[in-house]
Amino acid sequence: MGYHVHSDLRTESVVRALKQALKLRKTASPLIHHSVRGVQYCATEYQSVHEKNGLICSMTDGYDCYQNALAERVNGILKTEFLLSCPADLEQAQKIVEESIEIYNTERPHLSLKYKTPDAVHQAFYGH
Repeated sequence: MGYHVHSDLRTESVVRALKQALKLRKTASPLIHHSVRGVQYCATEYQSVHEKNGLICSMTDGYDCYQNALAERVNGILKTEFLLSCPADLEQAQKIVEESIEIYNTERPHLSLKYKTPDAVHQAFYGH
């Protein structure tokens, strides 16, 4: 739902991505946000966004990528299907990621969604 491409993994970058996701949120139902246990996700600034928005924080209990399989799968698809060449600079990387996420959500059918797109399933569940 939210993303931000930056040259580092600073807290401000992940806060920006989380806030973007919250702006696009279409329900007031409780939300569990899962992440790895990186220092930027444990930071007070990031956790305060959880508190202000009533998010339930879920984290891996270490640095085991297998505990974050869904996110790792999405990252793998982004890297292997969409980033077929190395971006020339950060601006190009941002553009490629933006276009890739748009295609992933609106055009690419997913087996796990019975060959529907994530956007179609989201729209059917939450409406317009």
